[in-house]
Amino acid sequence: MDQVTFRSDTVLSDVHLLLPNASHLMKRLNGVGQPVFTSKFRILRDGDGKDSSGKSPVRESTDASNVPRDEDGDLDVVRRPRYTTCNRNAVCPIILSQSAATLTDEEEDSEEEDGAPDIIKIEHTMATPLEDVGKQIWRGAFLLADFILAQASMFKDATVLELGAGTGMTSIVMAMVAKTVYCTGDVGDDLLSMCQRNVCLNKQHFEPQGSEIRVRQLDWMADDFCTDADLEFCWTDAEVADLHDNTTFVIAADVCYDDNLTDALFRTLYRLANNMRHPSITYISIEKRLNFTLRHMDVSCEAYDHFRHCLDQLQQMTDGKMNFTVEPVKSSFPQFFQYERVEQLGELFMLAVDIVF
Repeated sequence: MDQVTFRSDTVLSDVHLLLPNASHLMKRLNGVGQPVFTSKFRILRDGDGKDSSGKSPVRESTDASNVPRDEDGDLDVVRRPRYTTCNRNAVCPIILSQSAATLTDEEEDSEEEDGAPDIIKIEHTMATPLEDVGKQIWRGAFLLADFILAQASMFKDATVLELGAGTGMTSIVMAMVAKTVYCTGDVGDDLLSMCQRNVCLNKQHFEPQGSEIRVRQLDWMADDFCTDADLEFCWTDAEVADLHDNTTFVIAADVCYDDNLTDALFRTLYRLANNMRHPSITYISIEKRLNFTLRHMDVSCEAYDHFRHCLDQLQQMTDGKMNFTVEPVKSSFPQFFQYERVEQLGELFMLAVDIVF
């Protein structure tokens, strides 16, 4: 199996087109015509996060005096080559008919690899418009998954809610240690169907120990759960009651990239906490994405700044029933997946909710 390390400059299309041992990479087109791919991620049980060469993918700090410069003294910026010099043959995926699935690549996988306890298979897209970003795999999911595996005893047999689950990868990892995981996504059967497909692809990781993942729709803009029985990913009254009665952990991986959605996320967190019978802890991973803006005429990270502002507001809120505590979590826990834990990625926050009786 080809090992892929996700780094800060990784382009998923480059990764897939250069895999030498995969002949049928594209699975199908999803409901909006985007190509769907399957990636395999190996869990490193020793938790050292090293690649096949023995080197850690974590970026180390660089001394300013050692920064490479050109002959004029300017910074020598490493750029992506216009043409690849790789000797491996590029794979040209075959575009299948829309929504027509194929098992060709699965049939070519060895039975031993398919049943391996350390392989997670995820269907995803490689590039999407903003409204479909949940169909991609983001490094915040890897960071949160690392934390879950590092703190497995804390989540053991718990009932957990994931918000903005996207492809469902973090929920799948959580189900390996928790008892029940409510894996919720944005409105849209296309995204939720992809998430459900990934849950089915990886059920061998959690079903043998009696754990379960329930893929459900949770619209942050709505004031209540969707209980319309005619919809595939609706909630039952029993599930809503179970969520409120037993949930002790809420997780969210890299879901704050739009200010309006961030506001909706925190409104949802407050509403959920207000209905839960037990104190809960929310873990949110986020990546700082730096952008040059004309408004500031400088590099800024407005989405992250707004997220921190919302955290501060929630912590200062006092309603007589709940107290909110926010703490950053140091990203010094072991690394179980191969990706580059850059400085901008190392942001994990714990939001604890105490209920005042």
